Amino acid sequence: MSVIAIGKTGLSAEQMGFGALPIQRIGKAEAVYLLQKALDGGMTYFDTARAYSDSEEKLGEAFAGRWDRVILATKTMAETPEQFWEQLHESLRLLRTDHIDVYQLHNPAFCPCPGDESGLYDAMVQAREQGKIRFIGITNHRLAVAREAVASGLYDVLQFPLSYLSAPEELALEDACRDAGVGLIAMKALAGGLLTSGYAAAAWMAQHDGILPIWGIQRESELDQFLSCIPAPPAMTAEYAAIIEADRRELRGEFCRGCGYCMPCPHGIEINTCARASLLLRRAPAGTMLSPEGQAKMARIEHCVNCGQCAAKCPYGLDTPALLQRNYQDFKEVLAGKPL
Repeated sequence: MSVIAIGKTGLSAEQMGFGALPIQRIGKAEAVYLLQKALDGGMTYFDTARAYSDSEEKLGEAFAGRWDRVILATKTMAETPEQFWEQLHESLRLLRTDHIDVYQLHNPAFCPCPGDESGLYDAMVQAREQGKIRFIGITNHRLAVAREAVASGLYDVLQFPLSYLSAPEELALEDACRDAGVGLIAMKALAGGLLTSGYAAAAWMAQHDGILPIWGIQRESELDQFLSCIPAPPAMTAEYAAIIEADRRELRGEFCRGCGYCMPCPHGIEINTCARASLLLRRAPAGTMLSPEGQAKMARIEHCVNCGQCAAKCPYGLDTPALLQRNYQDFKEVLAGKPL
């Protein structure tokens, strides 16, 4: 087993966290089964969010009365103190608990600080004083905000997208967090589903003892793969190294991570799917993308007027309209029987 400390919180967790965004896509009974199997199999860190539809409710069903065995992390997208308290109390109700271990501000466009106009950090401190949360966290896709949060000394935990596709400046957060005593949680450890070898990704993560990945899980086969890594953390092998190198050649650089912060599109384009169509066609079963429903989604790109709203909101600075057009061209070629 590989148990790591989460910054200076005093919390320690198995280096196989459970990301509970995907369980909103499955039924309650199936989700409860997966969550309880994960806990019984050795996973201890479970991350969800108020924004993940019924994910919190499913965790509450699975772990009510067992929260003493779990490190619970959830998030709020509140923009005002009033929204903060409303969402915190709703999370506590759905999760069936009286406190949350790590409460996170969910991808704010700035780094909330004491006394600022948002009032969000002050609300966090008040919630901690009331015993409703234990530690203050922040999640982000913007490197500048992440760096500011770590340097501020205000946050106990940072959650940031990290995988073996990450650039050196992103991976430098590991040392920065270690120096500051901030716990570092890795979201998107499989790059939004584009990395297909969980074992290769886990072997890479095992080399980083300052990073706790949360793997997005919605199928028992996915869970079993990660649970098998707990008693025997995978070592880096030549096979895994070759997979990682091939993925880096194909995926590093300008590609859509599927985070969805560009949404909604005023013209109904499902950007976080359509802007990744080429990669999904290469790396996943193509049936869904090429179905009549998939074709209808891609055809919405024809309604793009290049308004720039999506590009302005992209935390990775992508030229999203241009990316949509390139993916649509690839898609039409595949429909015409041409290989990518």
